[in-house]
This record gives sequence, structure tokens and C-alpha cells, in this order.
Amino acid sequence: MTEVSALLEVTDLVKHYPVRAGVLRRAVGTVHAVDGVSFSLARGETLGLVGESGCGKSTVARSVLRLIEPTSGHVRIDGTDISPLSKTALRPYRRSMQIVFQDPFASLNPRMTAGDIVGEPLTVHGLASGKAKQERVAQLFQQVGLRPDQMKNYPHQFSGGQRQRICIARALALQPRLIVCDEPVSALDVSIQAQVINLLIDLQREHGFSYLFIAHDLAVVAHISHRVAVMYLGRIVEIAEKAELFNNPRHPYTQALLASVPVANPKLKRLTPMVDGDVPSPVNPPSGCAFHTRCRFAMERCRNERPALRKAAAGHQVACLLNDNTGRAV
Repeated sequence: MTEVSALLEVTDLVKHYPVRAGVLRRAVGTVHAVDGVSFSLARGETLGLVGESGCGKSTVARSVLRLIEPTSGHVRIDGTDISPLSKTALRPYRRSMQIVFQDPFASLNPRMTAGDIVGEPLTVHGLASGKAKQERVAQLFQQVGLRPDQMKNYPHQFSGGQRQRICIARALALQPRLIVCDEPVSALDVSIQAQVINLLIDLQREHGFSYLFIAHDLAVVAHISHRVAVMYLGRIVEIAEKAELFNNPRHPYTQALLASVPVANPKLKRLTPMVDGDVPSPVNPPSGCAFHTRCRFAMERCRNERPALRKAAAGHQVACLLNDNTGRAV
């Protein structure tokens, strides 16, 4: 992907949290939540970000949007580095970056009507007021499959799927170019998940914005994503086109994730899980390759060398020392 086509470029993103203890709350350790993540996202593209709970996916999302301040690294929107910008200088870029959170009920103000919630960004950024604002909100409700007469209802009067549609409408209000979806369907019933995912796909086709789609459900990621990045313990270990990654996983951790997906037909050939032990603590991550403590293919050099993302095939990058010589982790 060239710089010209990239809407979002993330380079060496790091987010560490101090661990404090004692009466004086002195720092006694560091949580390595995100430890050198780099990727790019083209206009109109969906990049799925997957991994186990606690691997740093949501921290990446919030750091990209500057909802939390990264420890180091660079985040570029259309070539502009927004990492060093002050809150005032960052404000114009807020309109082009929006987020849909995991829990639709927790992210909606219970004291505001749905119409006021969706219209609030228009007021904050001075884009519309009065009748024009009401017409815009009604239009947004229709775009996400809600009726305009529901604008007067409060969040508790909607179902879980409808509340998430309100959140999506709020994200659309400012006509963003980038929408971060932080596990937007994990709190919904399975029957509703497909409806929301299809809505997101239809909206992307209509408006052309980009998604950074975070999830742990590989089936959901396979349905909506163009490319997929796999995270483990704060680092991206593999990134590739969707079909390439699902059909030809190169990293042992990616293979283990795919092997854990249930299949309806037990006669189908499945990958063999290759993970031992538990996820190490991000307070004291392993040296070298972070996955070597659970990898059955670990070599001595894996304990000392931290593998960088390297090209394994066209559009396919893997951070695994096994790929240096063999081209695949088998």
C-alpha cells in the first residue's frame, strides 16, 4: 500500500501504563499494553484487528483516536501526524475520526433522547441547529434502519441492536473518513449481529469511509474485513489479505486461532492447535518473540531475537523467525 492511498498510517505505536503501589504510589512496574504496532489503512478499506482478550486491540483503537495518549509512535491521517498535536489543534481532525463502542447501552447517555444523542456532534462542531439539525438527525435514523418518530425515545426504550444503530448514526453524523469499531457486535445476540454487520458494510459502500474493525470473533472478521491483522501481547504478528490469511496462515499463533474456531462438520480437515500454557503477563513480557513461551516450534533464537514483520508473500507479512528460512511455520 502506498502512502498516497493510505488514509491512516500507524508507525511504532507504543502504550505503556505504570504499575503503582505503596502509600506514595510509586511506579513499581510497567504494563506493556501496546509494544510497537505499525499498520496502514486505505480509503474505503476495512482492516480487521483480532486476538485474544487483553492483547491490546482496544488500546490501539483508543490511541489512534487520541482518546488515550500513546507513549510513543506516530499516527498519520492523510499524511498529517496527529500524535504531537494539542487538543485545540486536534479538534478539526476529530470530525474525520469516530468510534463505535462495544457496549451500546454504556456509551449512550440515559438522560438524553436518541435524537439528542445523534444530534449532539452537530451542535458541538457547530454544523447544524434548529430545524436543519432535526432534519439531519431524521435522515441519519433512516440510514441506520430506525424510524424518525423514535428520535424522542430514550435509550432504555430500544433493544440492544437498535441502541447500537443509534451509536452508528452518531458516528455518521459528522461524515467521518475513519470509523473505529471496537467489538461493535460482541454484546449483541447472534441473530442481530449479522444485521448490524451488513448495515456497516452497506454504509461503507455508500459513503466510502474506512473501518478499523476490532473483534475476537473470526467469523465476523471474515465477513466484513478486506485485510486482517493478528495481535498477540501488544504486537502484530501477522497481517494479510483476508483470503490469504484464512487459507494460508503463516504464524503459529494465527494457526492456533483458526484451529480453535468450531466447525459444523467434524469430518472437515482442521488445523491442529499448537498453543501451550497461558498468556504471559504484559507487566513482564517474554524476551525475544513474545509467543515463544507457548509455541511448539520455538527455537533458541526465538528466546533472544524479537522478529520484525517481514514479507512472506505478496501483501502478506509475518513476524516469525521460522519464516526466515522455510517461508511458513510448519
